[in-house]
Amino acid sequence: MAAAGAGAARRPPLSALIAPGDVEMTAIRAQGPGGQNVNKVSNAVHLRFDIGKSALPEHYKERLLALHSTRITKDGVVILKAQQFRSLEKNKEDALRRLELLIESVAQVAAERKPTKPSRSAQKKRLARKTLHGLQKSLRGKVQA
Repeated sequence: MAAAGAGAARRPPLSALIAPGDVEMTAIRAQGPGGQNVNKVSNAVHLRFDIGKSALPEHYKERLLALHSTRITKDGVVILKAQQFRSLEKNKEDALRRLELLIESVAQVAAERKPTKPSRSAQKKRLARKTLHGLQKSLRGKVQA
């Protein structure tokens, strides 16, 4: 297993942050092909996760609510539908994995950008290259006979 970078802060695993009581799963009938079985068996999963009532840290909640995703309602409830697999258990696992990915996307804080300025010598080199390139392009014209 690869070690985390030296500057990376230790975070608890996401599965530890998501309490089983915070996730509400409902079995529903899947859409699409599948013959008669698809009409009889409820093997798709509707996952509901209330961000406000969850045990997530506050900064996770704020970032999740700030996401402009169609999967998050105005009331702050994440709704995911998993119907990729034919078994209910695999669809439950898929829904939980997708919820973890969504939470993980807000867990990673982007490093603050420090504005930089090119050195004076780099600016001079750039202008010299531009001058040479312009000269080269001017020589490409038609030859006067």
